[in-house]
Amino acid sequence: MDLRSKDAIESSKQHDIEMSNTLIAEFMGAEWHKDFFKDVCIISPSNISYKFHTSWDWLMPVVHKCYQEHTCSQERMNSNDAYEIKTCDITRVYKAVVEFIKEYNN
Repeated sequence: MDLRSKDAIESSKQHDIEMSNTLIAEFMGAEWHKDFFKDVCIISPSNISYKFHTSWDWLMPVVHKCYQEHTCSQERMNSNDAYEIKTCDITRVYKAVVEFIKEYNN
């Protein structure tokens, strides 16, 4: 695999993370003209720096809201997502949250 291929793969992964983080931010009620998690990050079109994929402080409020929305809507949470959320692996929990939000939005 040449260096360009590795760069393309890394760029694709980064794009996927950015899209997933934006999905989560919208689920949490973020709007482009407001501050989101004021102490951590300020949203502006040129400065989107979400940390859902790396920070428990960012991710746990999302997990909490997923459980609230699951309970309020009486929809069944995918058992795999529910299992992943109970792990202590931030990558697995992050992916489960993204999958839950995608299903919830459908």
